[in-house]
Amino acid sequence: MLVHGDGRSKEQTVVEWLLSRAPSARGVGEPHLAQDGTPLERSGVVHRLDRDTSGVLILAKTQKAFLHLKAQFHDRLAQKEYHAFVYGTMKDRWGTINRPIGRSARDFRLRSAERGARGVLRPSITDWECLMQSSTHAYLKVTPKTGRTHQIRVHLKSVGHPIVCDPIYTPVDFRKKDSLGFTRLALHAHTLILTLPKGITQTFIAPLPQDFERAKEAVASM
Repeated sequence: MLVHGDGRSKEQTVVEWLLSRAPSARGVGEPHLAQDGTPLERSGVVHRLDRDTSGVLILAKTQKAFLHLKAQFHDRLAQKEYHAFVYGTMKDRWGTINRPIGRSARDFRLRSAERGARGVLRPSITDWECLMQSSTHAYLKVTPKTGRTHQIRVHLKSVGHPIVCDPIYTPVDFRKKDSLGFTRLALHAHTLILTLPKGITQTFIAPLPQDFERAKEAVASM
């Protein structure tokens, strides 16, 4: 699902799901406009996941909660852990990708962490750990230290390991390879640790979906 509408799609969104269950959350958050200048319904949205990314997402039902949670992300206090399947094998057990992210020179709508990126280059850091791998794929735990748009996707692509089944950042030569049964982006927001407005630090975990469990079995058997 889309987290919120984009002014074009008519699909149901997470925001609509929220408002059907918590009508008082309408208007919570910050106003945003579509490209044509019309307001976007983003009530409750503290952070977003890409449409094909599964996992844990937190929404705010009050403005006080929104401001508190937004500050957690802005000050990099929110701890996020993703799991991903990528093409190729990792040479090391773990590592850090420290590459600024700008706009793609090929398509300004996309992001890039590679030479030639345009526009403002924002500092971006992603830690990764290889959990398992075969001769063709690797299963990673990924911990972004910054929160740039498409950060994990463009960082992994920039080091030659694009995420399996990524429709916009996977080069054509990778698309011909085994997708491990995925029909969507192989990225899952597994864990989110936050301090809630009452001062309690809490860990939220989204169990691995079935396509991830199947892919783990496939990699283990290769």
